[in-house]
Amino acid sequence: MSITRLDPEERLTGAVIHNGLVYLAGQIADDASLDAQGQMADILRQVDALLAKAGTDKSRLISVQIFLSDMNDMAAMNHAWDDWLDKNNKPARATVQAKLADPSWKVELTGIAALP
Repeated sequence: MSITRLDPEERLTGAVIHNGLVYLAGQIADDASLDAQGQMADILRQVDALLAKAGTDKSRLISVQIFLSDMNDMAAMNHAWDDWLDKNNKPARATVQAKLADPSWKVELTGIAALP
């Protein structure tokens, strides 16, 4: 079985495709000065782009994990999530509080999607 890597960087790959699944690396906002809602919207834009590059889309997300640096940002993060979410194809999701690698990051997201 082949492995395809999309958007490789110095220490990681943006997404890895294997055996009909797309595994997303942890996605963070390009602009860390945004609030949690803005960071989440930016992350979801990146997820859309990665999934499109892989040949799939958010309707095929199987599982998502969201990491918040502060659970007080849950409502703001959920606002962006709810605006973006495919209401007919919701993935399994977990949201946890975590100390993120950069103190300016409010949200990080990873997930797994199926190819068509």
